[in-house]
This record gives sequence, C-alpha cells and structure tokens, in this order.
Amino acid sequence: MPLLALAFVAAWIPAFLQATEPGQAPAQSAREEPAGATRVYEFRTVRVAPAKLEAFHSRLRDHQIPALARHGVAVQGVFVPVGENPDRIVYLLTAAESAAAMDAGWAALATDAAWREALAATDRDGPLVLDEETELLVTTAWSPPFMPQASATPRVFERRIYSCPDPAKHAALLRRFQDHTVALFTKHGMQNIVYWTPATPPASQHRLVYLLGHENEAAAKASFAAFRTDPDWVAARKESEERAGGWLTNAQKGVMSEFLTATDYSPLR
Repeated sequence: MPLLALAFVAAWIPAFLQATEPGQAPAQSAREEPAGATRVYEFRTVRVAPAKLEAFHSRLRDHQIPALARHGVAVQGVFVPVGENPDRIVYLLTAAESAAAMDAGWAALATDAAWREALAATDRDGPLVLDEETELLVTTAWSPPFMPQASATPRVFERRIYSCPDPAKHAALLRRFQDHTVALFTKHGMQNIVYWTPATPPASQHRLVYLLGHENEAAAKASFAAFRTDPDWVAARKESEERAGGWLTNAQKGVMSEFLTATDYSPLR
C-alpha cells in the first residue's frame, strides 16, 4: 500500500483512539465503553520495519496471538494488502467481550512474561514494529453473524469504508444496506462477512466499515458492475437519496476500498 494510502488510514482513525507504542494497549482514558455494546472488534494497522516482515509474522503467529488469547483478546484475522506491500502493512483484527476487556487484554500483554521474553528476543537488533493505529468497532444490528473461518476455496477480502456528512444521512445509509444492499450483494455473488460502525460517537454516526469476500479481484469488479446496473439497486439508491436530500456519502472520499489477502495462519481466510 503506498504511503498516501497509509496517510488515509491514519486520517479515518477517530481522534479518541490514540496511537500507542508497539505492543502496548491504548490508555484507558483514550476511549469510552460503547453504550449497550458487548462484543467489540479492533482493527489494528501495523507498519513493520524494513526487512523484518517475515520475523514479525513469525512472532505474531507463534507468540503474540497465543499471549493475547491468554488475556481475553481473540485474533479473528490477519491480513496484508493484495499485491505489492512496500509499506510493510499488516492488519490485525481482534475481538473481546467489551472495550474495557479489549484494553485490559492489551495492557496485560505488556506485562506477560512469555510475551516480554519473545519481544526482547525478536527486537534485539531493533524493533520489528514501527507504528500502529487502532480503531474500535461494533457490529451493526443487521450484520450477518461474524464467523472467522477458513474458506474451502481461495478468496480475497475487500474492506470498504463509507463516510457520511451527517448522522441523518448515515442512518439512511444503514437502512439502505439493511433493506436492500446486503441482499443485492449476495445476489451478485459477493460474500457479506461482517458490517461494523465505530464503537462511539462521533465516528459511529458518520462511518460504516465492512468486509466482503470475493473469489478474486476480477470477480469483485464483475460483481460490482452487475450490482450497479441492477434495477432494484438503481431504484433503492434513487429513493433513499431523494428522501435524504442528496448523496448519503461524502462527495470526496466518501467510499474507500482496499483488497486484502489473509495470511496462512489467519482464522478468517
């Protein structure tokens, strides 16, 4: 992923989720418990030091994932951008029973003896991780149940991020997905994996984040081409925008997309 795209990643992280030192948890005061929420997800963007990507994957697979599990944080997926990865980006998707449990789990990781030993050994010649960004997410009420499973056939994932100008248009966007878009994606061969919003306001009232599964990038493009010309979609989009008084997403960078491939040790792949 080019550096410009990495800059975008940093831009859409809500201000209340502060970047932390590699391997450490966000400060407890950095984010609130989402009202009425239980299970939460964290999408972590990790930038790895030059020439250390393989070592990072080994440490994550063999040491960090088991250590996080000991402290109540379950790794759901590990991804890299499709194609060249010059910025050495790794995406880590985790789940915990609450925002407090997520923060407590990462905090406990920092004092876990086995993890500290592995960290010291692998960082001996310089840290493997240059920086990390995090975002806390909760599933929408209408999201399919999230199943971090391996597919019987190869697939790529697509992370899509929709940004809305105001809460009213965001609510209209969620209704359109619930009532029309999700079913139409299925109709046109796309796998609806999970739909999230950020855990707390104001980001929770402005953005939708979701994952789709595709056979490959070409299949994804063909599916979206068919979706965009589907009369049911054309009618649903027209009706929702007329009711809301305009586009539901921002005119500039309102819809962002990135194709991801799962590592061979990712639960979701």
